Amino acid sequence: MALPSKAAEEPPPAEPEKTSRAGRNLPAAIGVGLPLLIVVLGGLLFYPPAFLAMVVLAAALGVWELSRALLQRGVAVPLLPIMVGVLAMPVSAYYVGTEGLLFALVACSLAVLVWRTLDPVPGAGQSIFAGTFILAWVPFLLSFSVLILREPNHLASVLELQSWPAGQGALQVSTMLLLTVASDTFGYLVGALFGKHPMAPKISPKKSWEGFAGSVLGALIIGVLAAIFLLDRPFWFGIVLAVAIVAAGTAGDLAESMVKRELGVKDMSSILPGHGGIMDRLDSILFAAPMAFLVFAALGLL
Repeated sequence: MALPSKAAEEPPPAEPEKTSRAGRNLPAAIGVGLPLLIVVLGGLLFYPPAFLAMVVLAAALGVWELSRALLQRGVAVPLLPIMVGVLAMPVSAYYVGTEGLLFALVACSLAVLVWRTLDPVPGAGQSIFAGTFILAWVPFLLSFSVLILREPNHLASVLELQSWPAGQGALQVSTMLLLTVASDTFGYLVGALFGKHPMAPKISPKKSWEGFAGSVLGALIIGVLAAIFLLDRPFWFGIVLAVAIVAAGTAGDLAESMVKRELGVKDMSSILPGHGGIMDRLDSILFAAPMAFLVFAALGLL
């Protein structure tokens, strides 16, 4: 009886994952990103408490990813007081305002210090600094989106649906998110097609000046349209906001790339197919939210 050949015994090689020139699985990225954006905008415009819950969930996942990456480098952060901050900061920002947000940041930072003092581990100093850094980077910065949403004279009730037209705060947060998505999407497409000159090759080799120009162009288009049709403001307001959001979002993207390089990871996790981890999607928003808050406040809209 003839023995089966070696070729018959070996399974056929798996097809490589379809990725674009910039390294993403584009169909998966669109299939995850678009429904996620629709859900976030839907909660924001029609049921603000749902958006507040999404902010808490996103911050919690981001903190989990960072703590796991740090643990691989031998730094164990005190997760419980940090997670308390994940809940306390957005809620304080919404119901109390800037003073509540700052108080929650200071209180939770002190809680990290006390927790690690009472439960010391090797490298306690690194643990305290890392825990405070995570608090300031993720829940604190993300809570600025809640500050923009907040309307002191009309805080949304858990049992109340938002009637249309949506409040000014909800429209302003929607504009910030749309600008961030436009910046990322146009920058990705233009960079993938025409990118030849890296912005910061030692930090993020795939981010190019051509992609940055695409980010600016895409954000300017969305910014002008949003200023006129969503915010009822002159077109120049959309230009100012778009330039500020692109600058902040690009800085946030590069900052996260630098942290990942220091930690020796490609993506923070793989929970979002085509995107990587939640931090790989939050990186731009974390810097864009406080920038948008400053622009809106400077122009007297908050």
